Amino acid sequence: MDSKISELRKIVKKTRVKFPRLRLTVTKQEGYCYHFYKVGDQFIFEDFTHPSRDFCLGAIHSIFPCMYALTFGAEFPFMENVFSIRTTCPDGKKVEFLTELIDEEGHVISKPRSAQPSGPNPKTMEIEVKEASGKCFYNYKAGDKIEVKGLKTPEGFCGAAYHMMFPVLFALNFDAKFPFEENPNSLSTPTCPDGGHIVFKVTRKEEE
Repeated sequence: MDSKISELRKIVKKTRVKFPRLRLTVTKQEGYCYHFYKVGDQFIFEDFTHPSRDFCLGAIHSIFPCMYALTFGAEFPFMENVFSIRTTCPDGKKVEFLTELIDEEGHVISKPRSAQPSGPNPKTMEIEVKEASGKCFYNYKAGDKIEVKGLKTPEGFCGAAYHMMFPVLFALNFDAKFPFEENPNSLSTPTCPDGGHIVFKVTRKEEE
């Protein structure tokens, strides 16, 4: 029992990562906004798991994949500061947000892009069924593998599972890494929201 507890503590220590702070700034506003956001409003997130109090959940739904990606080192080469990205409100494009990483003093963490972007560079990723238990409507079983390119939706793939893992796919597509994993180009914890019957492993494949 003591050895199991010791091993568990090692795992917890390994996965305990200090996540960066983020700042959202309203850069555009048009039409009626239920939250009355206006250009210049700023919101500080202590990390991607702690939204500002009463922040619009509709906006968060759109912004979360970007916050998640930036947290794990993704870079957006179409932005002047590759550690930032703009996201539009899903309700009629009423508000646009700029998401940036900030340090403990509140200064923006910046990295200028090295060149003008030449266009999309979609990565090849593999979705593997790591664990399967209980009933799955799609009959996924351990060992199943599905290859995806960039942000294209896999044909016939479970919508609930894809919705859950989209932030991971989005992050990996922009070169994020997960330092607590044995393979930092992979995440082995995306779990089916319907009873946790399926656990996936998502991996960015090395380009040849």
